[in-house]
Amino acid sequence: MATKFLRIAFDPIYCHPLPEGHRFPMIKYELIPEQLLYEGTIIAKNLFNPGICPDEILLQTHSSSYVEKLNLQTLSESEQRKIGFPQSPELTLREKIITQGTIDCALYALENGIALNVAGGTHHAFADRGEGFCLLNDFAVAANYLLHKNLAKKIIIIDLDVHQGNGTAKIFENEARVFTFSMHGAHNYPFHKEKSDLDIPLPDGLNDEAYLNTLRQHLQKLLDEIKPDFAFYLSGVDILETDKFGKLKVSMQGCRQRDEFVFQSLKNRKIPCAVSMGGGYSPDFRTIVEAHCQTFRLAKEVYEL
Repeated sequence: MATKFLRIAFDPIYCHPLPEGHRFPMIKYELIPEQLLYEGTIIAKNLFNPGICPDEILLQTHSSSYVEKLNLQTLSESEQRKIGFPQSPELTLREKIITQGTIDCALYALENGIALNVAGGTHHAFADRGEGFCLLNDFAVAANYLLHKNLAKKIIIIDLDVHQGNGTAKIFENEARVFTFSMHGAHNYPFHKEKSDLDIPLPDGLNDEAYLNTLRQHLQKLLDEIKPDFAFYLSGVDILETDKFGKLKVSMQGCRQRDEFVFQSLKNRKIPCAVSMGGGYSPDFRTIVEAHCQTFRLAKEVYEL
């Protein structure tokens, strides 16, 4: 029996050169582990640096032509615009590291119940293209890895980012072993939604009580009916009322209750869980960092790591 302790994937090369307008949201990837270390929630041994996801694993999910374009830096201008970042070898490398981090977190979760990736949640990436600041779909790659290795038979992806996981939904539309559940803003990006196994579109201005009641109404029933043996949880904090793009009215406490409910529901059913952070775009980056750190604190508390 492995000794239980919290494992957190951290990419130390988060700060690859990016256009000026994209640097602000990236700083959270450094500040989250720094804050958790500073306050004593974690110690250095809780952190690990992932390697680079091999192409043969990516190709279980992404098309060979798309992976080749990323490797050779031959994305068209149109493809780059849809992604939102200019292509660069450093960006492709970073996405491969993030993806490996989620795979590693899945393996650690099988041992200890839960593991978290400081980055990840790149759910707008399709098999053959990137969108919405997402090049590779880390949850899809990791889920297919577990299925390929016979480490899971039925997986649920719980996507509570304010934006629908359109890439994830499309990738698994014909895969019965992966159930995609997305609770997202009805009038938010992406404006063309794909079909998840269960989509819950939320109206603008939804408050804590209505949001949490909706989640409670659906998640427990899903877990009992589907009986997954593994879960991926995208814990985006762009549901916050302070978020520039979220359009919801969920408080920091409501966000905390959301994470606690998800973790407790999974732990009670002994379903291992790998977590990725997803989006967060509040104007004050301290709000983003605190909301994400809250997720890590709850994981440690609920799973007693």
